[in-house]
Amino acid sequence: MIELISANRCIKCDACVAACPDNVFDARPGELPIIARLDDCQTCFLCELYCPADALYVSPFKDLREQVDEQALIARGLLGSYRRALGWRGLKAGGTAGDLSHRLAEPDGTPHQS
Repeated sequence: MIELISANRCIKCDACVAACPDNVFDARPGELPIIARLDDCQTCFLCELYCPADALYVSPFKDLREQVDEQALIARGLLGSYRRALGWRGLKAGGTAGDLSHRLAEPDGTPHQS
């Protein structure tokens, strides 16, 4: 469940708002997004994954609120840890430049030609 948006780290880009499939956040232009519908959070980690500033902490507990301390999370390296664990750099996974798996094969099995 989303537990923290760091006011010190957030760059107010609203990437978390756009990434959330459950509309948990409310955007406020030029300000920190608000966690408006916490009970709708499905703990998918997409907001944390797409945050370019490592400003979010999503607890792995879906149905349990966790008391968090931002400085303790920073000291433990937990802000942005999901993105790092998946190897994401910026807003895409590391090593994807050579990955052609997104190109669907034609019915005969030959690679799709763009």
